[in-house]
Amino acid sequence: MDVIAGKSLQVSDAIISCQLDGHGGMIPIADTEVLTCDHPCWLHLNYTHPESAEWLTTTPLLPDNVRDALGGDSMRPRVSRLGDGTMITLRSVNLNSESRPDQLVVIRVFINDKLIVSTRRRKVFAIDEVLTDLQNGNGPHNGGSWLVDVCDSLTDHTSEFIEELHDKIIELEDAVVDLQVPPRGELALIRKQLIIMRRYMAPQRDVFSRLASERLPWMSDDDRRRMQDIADRLGRGLDDLDASVARTGVLSDEISSVMAEAMNRRTYTMSLLAVVFLPTTFLTGLFGVNLGGIPGGSWRFGFGIFCLLLAILVLGVAWWLRRRKWL
Repeated sequence: MDVIAGKSLQVSDAIISCQLDGHGGMIPIADTEVLTCDHPCWLHLNYTHPESAEWLTTTPLLPDNVRDALGGDSMRPRVSRLGDGTMITLRSVNLNSESRPDQLVVIRVFINDKLIVSTRRRKVFAIDEVLTDLQNGNGPHNGGSWLVDVCDSLTDHTSEFIEELHDKIIELEDAVVDLQVPPRGELALIRKQLIIMRRYMAPQRDVFSRLASERLPWMSDDDRRRMQDIADRLGRGLDDLDASVARTGVLSDEISSVMAEAMNRRTYTMSLLAVVFLPTTFLTGLFGVNLGGIPGGSWRFGFGIFCLLLAILVLGVAWWLRRRKWL
């Protein structure tokens, strides 16, 4: 296939439909054009849109075993060689509004030296960044550099989110040092995000490493070196994730210790208060039986003297506890 008819790449609800010009820019695809394959064409689709879904199932430009993969349910990052092309599934930090970053979005890509077809359901901001570079004339020149730029942007977003989690853990550690317990569920959410990122970014690092090591015809040696750098950078992020998971475990133990210590301190205080007022409770109970023979019962100053004796007794018990260093 040396040429592609422009009308075969026309999808009415496509998000992006263009051809790389080989100089960092892009050329819109017209119906009447016959496109040479000197530079790859790029289609970016939302596979839930009807026209895009129909194009994926009917176009002769894609191998049969790729159609379902581009619109399927595969979530884990992976790479597969399919004939002269490569099928790649990647995960991205979710930067969409009203969504948590750990609710990762999926981008699926089929790429060869003539065609790039990428699909998604939720918006992937890395694609928008590559598109902006192409519109400004400083984007990728070919399919290999396009894939490297996308992976580089995905890794940038991942690294930024990992750094945000690291900063949150530091704030929690500082709060625990000051004996402040974080709001309920905050630490659990951070640990969940760390585990999710570790689960999906580890195979994504392996995908980058494989792309860097395989001799794909549409990737240059420079693209492979850049891809290996991206894999190494993501690997360092995974090391930070592992360290953060361990730190949250220690932090959880410290929070439990702080809460237990606070509870013990309150229990200890209540016990001391009970000890302080135990003699007075006994005496008030004894003098409250309303039976004859209570000393001072008929004396008008008896109640006042009794209250004064109770106060002296409380102060005496408190002084004794203080001397014993219980208070």
